Amino acid sequence: MDYIQEVLFKMSKEVSFNNRDRFIQLGIAIAALRKLRGFSQEKLAEKAGVSRSLISSIEAPGIAIGFSLEVFFNIADALQVDPAELINATLFPEQFKTK
Repeated sequence: MDYIQEVLFKMSKEVSFNNRDRFIQLGIAIAALRKLRGFSQEKLAEKAGVSRSLISSIEAPGIAIGFSLEVFFNIADALQVDPAELINATLFPEQFKTK
C-alpha cells in the first residue's frame, strides 16, 4: 500500500465510539504478540504485506484505527495465531510463546 492509499484508507475507517476500546485492545494484543514472536514492526509489516506505519498506527496506545478484515487476517497469519484467538486475547498462554 503506498502512502496516498494508506492515508485514504485511514480516513475512510473511522472507528465509532462504541468500538474504540476494542480496536485499542486489539492493537495492544497485536503489539504484545509481535514482541513475544521477536518481530520488529518492520518484520511484521513485511510478513503481513502492509506498511510499517500502518502497524505502528494499529499498535499505538490510546489510538483507535480501523482496518480491514483482510489486514487483520494477514497480521494474524504473520503472527501464526488463529484470528479468533487474537480477537479474544487478553493474556497470552504458553502456547503462543512456542509457535
